[in-house]
This record gives sequence, C-alpha cells and structure tokens, in this order.
Amino acid sequence: MFHVKLHGQDAMARDADEKLVSRRVKLPKRVVEKPLRQVTRRVLMALLVLCLTVLIVWLDREGYHDNANEQVDFLDCVYYATVTLSTTGYGDIVPYSDSARLVNVLLITPLRVLFLIILVGTTLEVLTERTREEWRLNRWRKNLRDHTVVVGFGTKGRSALLTLLATGLRKDQVVIVDPSSKVIDTATSEGFTGVVGDATRSDVLLRAELQKARQIIIATQRDDTAVLVALTARQLNRGAKIVAAVREEENAPLLKQSGADAVITSASAAGRLLGLSVLSPSAGTVMEDLIQQGSGLELIERPVRKAEVGRSVRETEDLVISVLRGHRLLAYDDPHASPLQAMDRVITIVRAAYPTGPQVTLGPAE
Repeated sequence: MFHVKLHGQDAMARDADEKLVSRRVKLPKRVVEKPLRQVTRRVLMALLVLCLTVLIVWLDREGYHDNANEQVDFLDCVYYATVTLSTTGYGDIVPYSDSARLVNVLLITPLRVLFLIILVGTTLEVLTERTREEWRLNRWRKNLRDHTVVVGFGTKGRSALLTLLATGLRKDQVVIVDPSSKVIDTATSEGFTGVVGDATRSDVLLRAELQKARQIIIATQRDDTAVLVALTARQLNRGAKIVAAVREEENAPLLKQSGADAVITSASAAGRLLGLSVLSPSAGTVMEDLIQQGSGLELIERPVRKAEVGRSVRETEDLVISVLRGHRLLAYDDPHASPLQAMDRVITIVRAAYPTGPQVTLGPAE
C-alpha cells in the first residue's frame, strides 16, 4: 500500500507557501553591490551636495536678494539651494553681488551638475542592472539544454550532485529547484542556477527549462511530493532520465509507475549498509568506497570496447559484475551474458583513476 496523503489542508498550505517565495530564476551570483545599498549611498551623496550648497550660500548670504522680505535667512538658503540644484529656479531669491555671482559660477553650478549626475546615475544604474539581468536570463534560457535538474537541495540532492560533478558535469549545466529561498541563495552562491518554488507545479519546472533537460534527480523530503514531481516532470519531458529517492521501499513501485526510471530507497539502502557493516565492517567499508566518487574503487557503467566484443565476461580487463543488453540487466554468471555484444554496456568495478570512456557512476544518492 502506498502511504501518500495529500489532504486539502496540505494543498492550501502548499499554495500559501508558494505565495511567500519568489518565483524568479536565480542565476549564479556575481559580486555586485546590493540595490538598497547603492540607492542609500547615492542619496547620502546627494544630501552632502545639498548641505555643501546651503553652507556656501549661507556664508555669502549678504550677496543674495529675496524679493519677499529682502533678507536671506537660513531657511531661505536651504530653499535657494534646493530649487537651484533641482534646476527649478523660481527667481524669487537671486545673487546680486559680484562675489555671490562668482560663487554661483565656480561652485554652485558644478554642484548642480554633480547633483543631477547622482540622481540620473542612480536611475540609469538601476535600469542598466535590470536590463543586464534580463539579458543574462534570456541568454541562459537560449543556451541551456541537455542539462540536469535537481529537485531538492538537501543531503540527498547535494550528495547526488557532488557525485555527478566528480564525473565532469559542469555547474552551468545544473539547475536546482527548491521551495526554500535560503536554499536557493546558497545554491546560487556556489555557482548553480536556482529556481524557487514548488516542483510539483508545471510552471516552476518550466522555469527550470525541464522540458529541455537530459536527466532529472528527485530528492525531496517526502515520498508523496516525489511522486507528484515525477508525474509532472514526465508530462513535460518524455525522454529525460528520471532518478528519484524515496524513504519507504513500499512507495518505490508507484514512483516508477509515475515515470521514474530508477528509484533509490534511501532508508533501505542505509539499513542494508548498516547490516552489512555489522556482519563485516570491512565489507561495509568497501561498499561505501564503491558509492563514493573520486577515491579508491568506483562502480561505473561503460560501453563494451571493440576488443571485448565476442569475448566472455570473465575475459575482460575490468571486473564485470553485470551486462546491460537492451533493457535486460544480466548478472555476470548468467549464461546469456557471454559472449559480449557490440551494443552491450557493462557495469564494472575499477580504480578511481582508471582511464575509461563515457561512463555513468552508480550508487545511492545519499
């Protein structure tokens, strides 16, 4: 029996959570100043220019004439500086002495230009940054294809991704989907592209360009979520390879029916490894070494080499444990496994530094 319960309250809570998070695609972060800090810094600069102008006018206030009362006080200086820097210029307060006019030419006018540059520069910088980000996003969408989508960037998702990166997968070919904006911020800071949102929704997966992906890793916290993600992903992409992790072994068949090509039972896999370690700590160490990429022994899948065609499984240079022929997985001692055929793929145990052709690392995701 499949233990998936998605009640009305859960769906409502999911929709509410979805409204609280950003739905933008977050590209890898660049070293740029935060918009709020940029605006604050420029506003402070503009205020500094204004205060300097007020001080200059105040020091030479005797050279100015106010049409209202013929006297210029501090408030009049602030007023004059404001309308002058903003180029409003009502003309009710004017410089009439030679010194005041000279100060306006040499100091007030350059400050007015500086004030306008600060204000216009802030607007242009914001617009430029927005245009640049839009251009980056459009370029990313145009160039992205045959990539890997990882749904869930917890322990399982991160471990699976580290294994793939060790085999040569580039970070710019990975898109992380997670409902937590903090998790996505962490992913983008590490060089990945992130999408914040509920991966059971097709619009979220479309923002991750899942329809053009080559492989999809589903590493969600709940089994029911994994099933819904697999169903949605398979609808959007019929040809992608979908690998998913579930906690309970009894949920694996339904996940395969939902479109997953391979299902890893995380709880059972960890339990078997624990049991094997109890029976033989050395055997447990060897198994853990096999599923850990980049050191010691590795479990790989590779095509049959030309020199191996027609030979027995036991005559290969590597330690072959299974033969993949079409959709059939044959054990090394299966009579039909030998002789090897040109279209076969073999699953072998090799050393980490062993030079091989295109290969796929096998093993649990966590």
